Amino acid sequence: MIVRPRPHWLRLLFVRRGSLVHRIAWQQLFVFALSCGVVWAHGTLFHWKVTLTASPFSLLGVSLAIFLGFRINASYDRFWEARKLWGAILVEARNLARQALTLPLATSRAAGQAEVRPFVLGLIAFAAATRNQLREQPGDTDLAPLLPPAVLARVAGRRGVPVAVALWLGEQLRDWRQRGQLAPMLAVKLEDSLDQLMAALGGCERIANTPLPFTYSVILHRSVYLYCLLLPFGLVDSIGLMTPLVVSFVSYTFFALEALSDEIEEPFGRMPNDLALDAMVAGIEASLRELLGETPAPALRPDAEFVLR
Repeated sequence: MIVRPRPHWLRLLFVRRGSLVHRIAWQQLFVFALSCGVVWAHGTLFHWKVTLTASPFSLLGVSLAIFLGFRINASYDRFWEARKLWGAILVEARNLARQALTLPLATSRAAGQAEVRPFVLGLIAFAAATRNQLREQPGDTDLAPLLPPAVLARVAGRRGVPVAVALWLGEQLRDWRQRGQLAPMLAVKLEDSLDQLMAALGGCERIANTPLPFTYSVILHRSVYLYCLLLPFGLVDSIGLMTPLVVSFVSYTFFALEALSDEIEEPFGRMPNDLALDAMVAGIEASLRELLGETPAPALRPDAEFVLR
């Protein structure tokens, strides 16, 4: 996902990065060339005059826009739900870290924090492992500095690394409770927060593993392309030389919206408009390391290249 300040309105007209122009450039060029050909042939196709007017396209355009709007809403619902789930991961990780750091786990504050530190780093590892699983990366990516060697060897090669990390975190809570360092009521509270982390993981897996029905996308894709390919024949007799410009503008709107809905339907990818999972994991790590009294890495800077892209 692109993270950057909003540019000036004039620069916004020429921004390319994240605007999906690169994804629909060839479709746009083809539609523009077809429109020029229709104008040159005066709406004739193989010596046959295509008798179309703008009226049916007005009705079809409204219907297609409504259908496309439903597609955008369905995709954005998935995107926004994924963002809320990652917000829940941040909140519950902070709660667990804060509560663990304020519990009397040892006779001295320094000793208690030393014992809790692996647990807090394990929460960061859970977030990183969740990102890895959702992006189909190796499960132990970026986990080496966060987990003890024995735990790292234990989770390596697992299909569900976040679940394995959560299991180890639960075992830590069990050990504290058995040693009398954690009151039963407080243990239940910490377990509830750990359950919320697992619920957020399950919600993300549901989104990642359940795409929108394929037929829905096929129908919309075919309708958009058929509409844009026939539109020049319906406009050439009424607007003449302006046909390529108008058709290009209309097709840009439809092609871009279709491409956007397809992109945000899978919010955990690496496309420009997907969720910034790397930034979210970095934010969780910075927040928890500050709770430990450590200096976190510098925050990710907004993209400064929006002027040229």
